[in-house]
Amino acid sequence: MNYSAMKICLTTASLFLASFLMASDSTKIAPPVILKLPAGFHANMMAENLGSARHLAITDNGIIYIKLNRAKGGKSILALKDTNGDGKIDDSSGFANYGGTGIALKNGYLYATSNTTIYRYKLDAKNEVINPAAPEIVVSGLIDRGQHNSKSIALDNDGNIYVNIGAYSNSCQLQDRTNGSLGMDPCPILDSAGGIWQFKAGKQNQTYGDGIRYATGLRNVVGLDWNTNTNSLFVMQHGRDQLNMFPQLFNDEQSANLPAEEMMEVKKGSNFGWPYCYYDPIKKKKMLSPEYGGDGQKEGRCTSFDQPVFGFPAHLAPNALLFYTGNQFPEKYRNGAFIAFHGSWNRAPLPQKGFFVAFIPFKNGKPSGDWEIFADNFAGTETISSTRQAMYRPCGLAQGPDGALYVTDDTKGAIWKISFSK
Repeated sequence: MNYSAMKICLTTASLFLASFLMASDSTKIAPPVILKLPAGFHANMMAENLGSARHLAITDNGIIYIKLNRAKGGKSILALKDTNGDGKIDDSSGFANYGGTGIALKNGYLYATSNTTIYRYKLDAKNEVINPAAPEIVVSGLIDRGQHNSKSIALDNDGNIYVNIGAYSNSCQLQDRTNGSLGMDPCPILDSAGGIWQFKAGKQNQTYGDGIRYATGLRNVVGLDWNTNTNSLFVMQHGRDQLNMFPQLFNDEQSANLPAEEMMEVKKGSNFGWPYCYYDPIKKKKMLSPEYGGDGQKEGRCTSFDQPVFGFPAHLAPNALLFYTGNQFPEKYRNGAFIAFHGSWNRAPLPQKGFFVAFIPFKNGKPSGDWEIFADNFAGTETISSTRQAMYRPCGLAQGPDGALYVTDDTKGAIWKISFSK
């Protein structure tokens, strides 16, 4: 080999080595966080890099269906299995090609949502989708105007499906999220959004107009669940942002700590007062919003609206609600509520909060004590100034057939199984 040829070979080898090292570095996966759990509980990460994993549902034979907010590789619904029982996903498939959040199982069907449509898929005896390329359309034409557009769903035991239609506004101002802009009164958004709509779960090709506005005055609900103990719908509301758009009334710290993230029991005809009111977790009452003449002290019309059953701290972003009905966890958890808090973006100048799964006990269908952090350290760090610093952000919750709790993350696309053993 002459000198020129040797030089070319060495240069090529150097470039290959450099490319290999760069590729290796770019595909490194950070070691998974160690979740902080109560004594006796342990968590196992079953998979990572699934995509933007939002809500999930689990069949009685252990198939995990996950809805992706954005399709990955042309698939937005994943079907995952742990076939050998080692706690890791070893069988993965997918179908559908539409983004969205909602997914649920009921009476032999898998329901899933885009931001405008509710679909359902017939399952076979093994709980696998029979015809993934041709779902039935249950409802189409749901409002999608960008802000608060995810369609979360829950089903009751009487053939009804409930869907969140989030308000495409922060507080129904004349100019959305603009300092000092007053609110529209009455708020025209409430005619078609800002509430929960009810449809027939088994009827195909319904349109928006076929639904019933089941409840109103709800800014945005991402987490909701049908409570089989009370036979009623419960929801978690994302409270309004930016009270400091009225700086003469609310400073930045007050805006970071107000209003509460509310848990509501929803009945047909409920009205929870958005945008006219917000819930103050310190005063434990609804207060008149500044867009409608409030000053942090006035209640005004807010005394006439339905009240939450519990108020959590502000700006934690509750993205999932699950009532626990299993037998694996200790008795204190029976019929209580788990909430996945996705984490805040708007508590500055205070540190951002959330990024955990909380629990609140229930007795006789009502919260029976204070809430507690059940699973923590998803973010991987205690002090966060931006959501981008969080390693994982809890999003979806589901109960497995053995009573274990499953949690998804939509940042890195991870799924955990949380179990209890004495």
